[in-house]
Amino acid sequence: MIVVLALFTSFAGFSQDKKTAKNDFKRWNIRVRAIAAVPKGTMYTLGKSDVKASTSVAPELDFSFYFIPNLSVELILGTTHHTVKLSDATGDTKLGKVWLLPPTLNVQYHLPMGNIIPYAGLGVNYTIFYGVKDDNASLKYKNNVGFSTQLGADFNINKNWFINVDIKKIFLQTDVTVKGSPSTVLSGVKVDPFIFGLGVGTRF
Repeated sequence: MIVVLALFTSFAGFSQDKKTAKNDFKRWNIRVRAIAAVPKGTMYTLGKSDVKASTSVAPELDFSFYFIPNLSVELILGTTHHTVKLSDATGDTKLGKVWLLPPTLNVQYHLPMGNIIPYAGLGVNYTIFYGVKDDNASLKYKNNVGFSTQLGADFNINKNWFINVDIKKIFLQTDVTVKGSPSTVLSGVKVDPFIFGLGVGTRF
């Protein structure tokens, strides 16, 4: 669907009138953000206990290509580190730690308003779980596809540089295997993180 949309908007871009062509808008944006990835409060209920993951702060890099001034596609790259724990009335038990690598591709619609350019995005995500470190349990996570929604805005500093504020919601589930004899599979563990970002970008 994204490829078809990209081809359609490319043809639309080529058919713009001369006035738009003279504006010579910049097709590429690069942003560097600091992000906070905040997983769902309770990812899974296990008896009287809840499986939870910690918030992670990390850098993020993204590349955007504009087909026409209002429509772009964005590739988002970053990785986050989380502590997984089991919480009940008596406190928290650390189960282990895991890294998430969630490359995300969003199609974005931009609505320029002078020096402020708000946008909304929708896309797909594929999350890879790696670097698992066990504490009180031996865990295995299943890589999975999710969906991404996004709201943000670019605040122009000058013609080439801008400040970016961005919020994403990733709808992501995974199956977690608790290794043992026998092993236990927790199906449909909801990670569903909000990702809050603040950064700077350039266009060319």
